[in-house]
Amino acid sequence: MTALDDLAGWQRGLRAQFPMIAANPDVAYLDSAATSQKPQAVLDAVITYLTTGNANAARGTYPWANRTTARIEQARDRLRRFLGDPAPAESTVQFVSGATEGLRAVARDWLLPQLRDGDEILVPFADHNANSMPWVEAATMAGISVRAIPYDAAHDYDHRRLTVSPRTRMIAATHVHHVYGSDMNVHRLRAIAPGVPICLDAAQSFGHIPISVAELDVDFVVFSGHKAMALPGTGAIWARNRRGPAYRPAGWIGSPNTSGIISLAAAMDWLDAAGLDRIARWNQALGVRLTEGLSKMPAYEVLGCQRSLTADSMVQQRHGIVTFRHHSIGSNDLGFILASDGLLVRADDHCQGAQGEKTASVRVSLHVYNTPEEVDRLLEALSRLDH
Repeated sequence: MTALDDLAGWQRGLRAQFPMIAANPDVAYLDSAATSQKPQAVLDAVITYLTTGNANAARGTYPWANRTTARIEQARDRLRRFLGDPAPAESTVQFVSGATEGLRAVARDWLLPQLRDGDEILVPFADHNANSMPWVEAATMAGISVRAIPYDAAHDYDHRRLTVSPRTRMIAATHVHHVYGSDMNVHRLRAIAPGVPICLDAAQSFGHIPISVAELDVDFVVFSGHKAMALPGTGAIWARNRRGPAYRPAGWIGSPNTSGIISLAAAMDWLDAAGLDRIARWNQALGVRLTEGLSKMPAYEVLGCQRSLTADSMVQQRHGIVTFRHHSIGSNDLGFILASDGLLVRADDHCQGAQGEKTASVRVSLHVYNTPEEVDRLLEALSRLDH
């Protein structure tokens, strides 16, 4: 029995909890790497908060404000538990607007004051720009060098060619690649650089696969909540505070996005109840169904590791993200064609860095509300253009 067969009943129950999906049965939403749809439980938590307890946090002493302040602190503790934080008393959680702001805050507020002439930062220039540009900005302000993390032929980090020096002050890494969908094997970077802080961009892994900071042994985890069932405009920085000084946000801290943080706490509750391990299995199985179908169509090129296209592959499967091109139809045109069939995909350069793909492509990103039938619809539409 395949994962899709084994989990079919479980998935039907979850899919029914997404109002946007239920209201549009003829549309296949295939762009969850850009933003996820929201389950009713998350929407209910926000509406309940806004109609029964809305107040600013850490600004007043009356009951509504105190309850909101307490809920924000509870959300910090909830995030620590969600990440399997082995020493929550030694970590810091800062809520931010999303991964881009979070990565920039780590670069500007924590790393930049420590940089000295001769230091260096290792940056992945084929990953999302959000995980390269903030580090380049910090290095430019400090007048130090930025060195690129090398990649191998499978678009994984090439740990065999990666070197660190006594002046390496930070490694910026990605957990799951936003174009190729692959786990970037951050544990290999830690083995090479046991004493160097690693900041992990978890935008495409948080809420999609289980994350254990104890196993990853990274120093920062940064993510966007809107890709993980929460509202837009929220995210977080989790900092371990082991390698280097403790992380503290710099400057005046303004009013928090209270409703966004409430939604994030509710999303973590929903994801835990659904089971992240089962969500990961479902998304991987859908990705295999799509890549196996595409591999039979000569007109298409699937990007990323070519050894991960089938169910019996010995390499790690893609985590619900499959990106491809047609050999003669431009990706933007292909995106419009698919949209006309109710198949909503991303078709552009995906904000990839300078060493990434040079030509636009179509990205299909799947989540727990997607079905095998939607994947088959997509393959059938693509097959009509297989020439």
